[in-house]
Amino acid sequence: MTPAAPPASPSPLKIPPSHETRKQRADGTEARQLLLHTALRLFAEKGFAKTSTREIALAAGANVAAISYYFGDKAGLYRAAFTEPLGCAHEDTALFDQPNFSLRQSLQGFINNFLAPMKQGALVQQCTRLRFREMLEPTGLWAEELENGIKPAHSALVGLLGRHLGITKDDDGLHRLAFSIAGLALQLFITRDCVQAIRPQLLDQPESIDAWTGQMVAYAEAMVAIEAAQRLSGSGPVGQRKGQPS
Repeated sequence: MTPAAPPASPSPLKIPPSHETRKQRADGTEARQLLLHTALRLFAEKGFAKTSTREIALAAGANVAAISYYFGDKAGLYRAAFTEPLGCAHEDTALFDQPNFSLRQSLQGFINNFLAPMKQGALVQQCTRLRFREMLEPTGLWAEELENGIKPAHSALVGLLGRHLGITKDDDGLHRLAFSIAGLALQLFITRDCVQAIRPQLLDQPESIDAWTGQMVAYAEAMVAIEAAQRLSGSGPVGQRKGQPS
C-alpha cells in the first residue's frame, strides 16, 4: 500500500520484538509518551544511525536511564516509535472483513480504519516520514510491517471484494482494484503537506477526516461498480471472471 522498500542491508539491525520492550509504570505513561514522540521526530529527521539516545533524552528533558527503563535500548525505542502510533494493519481486519457486512459497511470499515491515524495531526506526518526514512535506511522494520501487517490487510480486502463481486478465485484485476481503493486513503498520508498548504481546513479537525472518509467510501463503491460492469460486459482485462457486487 506504500511503495516497495529497497532491499535490506546485508547486516540489518536487530530490532527486538515489541514484547521485549519494558512495561512502563502507571505513573510513567506521560514520561514514556514524551520520550516516544521525541524519538519519533528525531528518528524521522535523522534516521536510526544518526540519532543518539543522549540526544533523544536531552530533547525530551529526561535522562538516558529512562530510555533503558521504558524501552530497553535504542533499538527498542526505535521499534516503539515505528509501530505504536499507527498500530498494525492486520490486527484491525475484523473492522471491515465480516461475511455479513454489506459492501458499503466493508468499505466504510476499511477506509475509516485506514484514516483514523490522520486524526493525530502532526504525529502521523512524522510516522509517514519515518517510514520513508526506513525505506532509505532499512533496519528490517519496514520489511516486517510489509510481511506481517500490510500483506494480510491487503489479502483481507481482496477477499471481501471477491465475495461482493462473486469471484471465487482472485486475479490481477481484483488485486488492482484493492490497491486502487487503498490508494484513495494512502494518498492522504503522502500528500498531507500539500493539502495543508492548499486547503488546510480539510485536515484541521477530526470531523474533517470523517468527511474525507464518507467521500472516499462513495468513490470506492463506484470503483467496485465499474469493475463489476467491466466483468459482466467482458471489457475487463483478460482472465477476469464475471460477477457483480452484492
